[in-house]
Amino acid sequence: MSHVMNTYARLPVAFSHGAGSRITDTEGREYLDALSGIAVNTLGHAHPKLIAAIAAQAGRMLHTSNLYGVTGQEQLADKLCALSGMDEVFFANSGCEANEAAIKLARYYGHKKGIELPTIIVMEKAFHGRTMATLSATGNRKVQAGFEPLVAGFIRVPYGDLEAVRAVAEHHNNIVAVMLEIIQGEGGIHLCDAAYYQGVRQLCDAHEWLMICDEVQCGMARTGKWFGYQQVGVQPDVATLAKGLGSGVPIGACMTGGRATGLFGPGNHGSTFGGNPLACTAALTTIACIEEEGLLDNAARIGALIRQGFAEGLAGVAGLVDIRGHGLMIGIELDRPCGDLVKRGLAAGLLINVTGDTVIRLLPPLNFSEADARELVERMLPLIKAFLAE
Repeated sequence: MSHVMNTYARLPVAFSHGAGSRITDTEGREYLDALSGIAVNTLGHAHPKLIAAIAAQAGRMLHTSNLYGVTGQEQLADKLCALSGMDEVFFANSGCEANEAAIKLARYYGHKKGIELPTIIVMEKAFHGRTMATLSATGNRKVQAGFEPLVAGFIRVPYGDLEAVRAVAEHHNNIVAVMLEIIQGEGGIHLCDAAYYQGVRQLCDAHEWLMICDEVQCGMARTGKWFGYQQVGVQPDVATLAKGLGSGVPIGACMTGGRATGLFGPGNHGSTFGGNPLACTAALTTIACIEEEGLLDNAARIGALIRQGFAEGLAGVAGLVDIRGHGLMIGIELDRPCGDLVKRGLAAGLLINVTGDTVIRLLPPLNFSEADARELVERMLPLIKAFLAE
């Protein structure tokens, strides 16, 4: 690793192979994977249908260019629009690129309306990426520090505070969009009542703003619905995807509907690799497997089982603040920083994560079984109890 730029505080382990929800390190030790590459490995490791599809596509063609038609891209866009209720899709390589496209769309929309300095309302504790625009939209000073000046054109409000959004509307006439995550992943698995998101939708309609939903972490069936916004009864104008879309093959998507449809034309945006044949094959196969294997229902059912197991096992334990989430996007909040639990989990053969300093984040693959869920709870409970007893 001596020539790899030191941008990650890496754990002292490297992996060689995996199968399903199990992953094996280079020393031959097996782990239960309850993180799935941070919500990326939708189908777990080495899914046979995904392996076969990727291998077959690699034998045909990896890449052409967006100068030409890409059949798989058209098929994937059709499928995503059918599932999402959206009208158009732009393909990129990552979540931050998808969010960059959404931000550009909002600004372009504003300029089309004659707004000279279009501004987007964003949320505290949000995470939208690490490019300069998405970093500026992100509500985390720790990741922004040292990269100023940030990109202008964002007004931040507390997540879940509808009155704060209304107040911004009253004092600014250059707002063009509201951008939010239905579940704040990096921010600590935060979610609100459906009424909040519905209120945002109503404000966007009343003021002719775009509603942008960042679905990078909570999309692609992770919550038990295809998209997080379907959990709360709203339809956005823009929704962004990445992470679990390709089950480990990099691909992002910016979907548009409503008043955002038809904004971009040739030359307004682009991507060299975005939506190439290999990535689209991975995404189409991922969607097909989710449908064929009933993974929407599995995510909802197994997620509820995991949350119930932790709720029962930690009942009355001092230091527990909350257990929350939808489907297989789960947060266990403690009353103190708990980053050390990641190393303790690793030592116990578990891959987990801590986000927002105090929240244990669990993002298992969508084909996690009941036996996997019980094992996760049984092996994790003693670690949490011991940590809280110190």
